Amino acid sequence: MERTNVSALNSYPKLRVEIDGGVARLLIDHPERRNAFDFSMWRALPSILSQLDKAEDVRVIVLTSPPSLPFCSGADITEFSTLRATAEGGHAYEQSNVAAFDALSQMSKPVIAAICGFCMGGGMGLAAACDLRIAAQDATFAIPAGRLGVGYPPAAMKYIVAAVGAQTAFDLFFTARRIDAEHAQATGLVSRILPNEDFDGEIGKVATSVADNAPLTLRAAKAAIRAAAQLPGARSLDECEALANDCFNSADYAEGRTAFLEKRPPKFTGR
Repeated sequence: MERTNVSALNSYPKLRVEIDGGVARLLIDHPERRNAFDFSMWRALPSILSQLDKAEDVRVIVLTSPPSLPFCSGADITEFSTLRATAEGGHAYEQSNVAAFDALSQMSKPVIAAICGFCMGGGMGLAAACDLRIAAQDATFAIPAGRLGVGYPPAAMKYIVAAVGAQTAFDLFFTARRIDAEHAQATGLVSRILPNEDFDGEIGKVATSVADNAPLTLRAAKAAIRAAAQLPGARSLDECEALANDCFNSADYAEGRTAFLEKRPPKFTGR
């Protein structure tokens, strides 16, 4: 199997990729702005994700930050008075946001958001577009759009509502208040909370457990769940059915049955 050219992926500034054992860690790395997402990052993200989705040596993607930085403190506010100063500029910026959210959500492979520290505004949009969200104990969430006069387009709002429900979305947008990891778990925004200590190591264990499972099964499950949740760009029911049928016609299905009978871990190839 040909390995992915990581150096080519890392030609984009402020977004860094590491690949090991089927797990691709996509790190938001913009320390000068405390991991605020600027326009160049919004524009670059779909291309990076597209390459990771095609990479045969990648089974799962983890969107996260280096240990010294928060997950994402939101869109870079220093660009609001320039790139987002007018309705036309704001619309173009919003389109780049939605394209990034769509790219995350429509990946055929599982995408995990590993969240520590601040997850604000556009950062919460990024997390909401991921399949699985896991928070550190110190994670803090908020959407301060009401304090900035920023409007969220319906295509972006769908991800927030799908993640937390309409009532919590109203609450977060109307009050602009911050919630902690426990509250985020109660709303369904995150599936679990892990200790701050060795958060990266624990996330690595979760990601590896996902990467060890049958890729075709995960692809079919993701498509069906996205369809059931009526997320933007979800596949049709017929397409979801075809992906499920692909599992039963695969070598991995035979391997899974054989491994179970032989009482050994299966070795899946995605074929």
